Amino acid sequence: MLNRIILIGRLTRDPEIRYTQSGIPVAKLGLAVDRRRKNANGERETDFINIVAWRKLAENCENYLCKGKLISVEGRLQIRKYEAQDGSKRTAAEVMADEIRFLSPKSENNGSPQHSAYQTDTTFPGDQGEPLGGFPNDLPDDELPLSDDDLTF
Repeated sequence: MLNRIILIGRLTRDPEIRYTQSGIPVAKLGLAVDRRRKNANGERETDFINIVAWRKLAENCENYLCKGKLISVEGRLQIRKYEAQDGSKRTAAEVMADEIRFLSPKSENNGSPQHSAYQTDTTFPGDQGEPLGGFPNDLPDDELPLSDDDLTF
């Protein structure tokens, strides 16, 4: 069996980072991906996909990415069901990122020095071989987010 996704799109908002109770960083990103074919009106439709990154990858997302940046994401699709605060049953689909690459030209810094230090078409700078995100396998069950309420940003 295989669960692998590769996406290329633009960030719809700046990355939002949170920390688990044990201090592990987790970032939530929104990615806009255009469909290949045009609709009946001759326009391209866009899918908006939720991306989740963990640990060093999450920190790098916060430090080097911002709304509008073109990135590629490799990871796996995760579908989870949860109960909202109002008691309704909900389903969430999100991509758990294993790798994120910058695709925007280096000159696109959105006017912020924080976002000008990255390199085009590489994984995040400063990574020293640490695991790059993905869902952490070493968290105790009581640390795992079980609903969107646990990952509310």
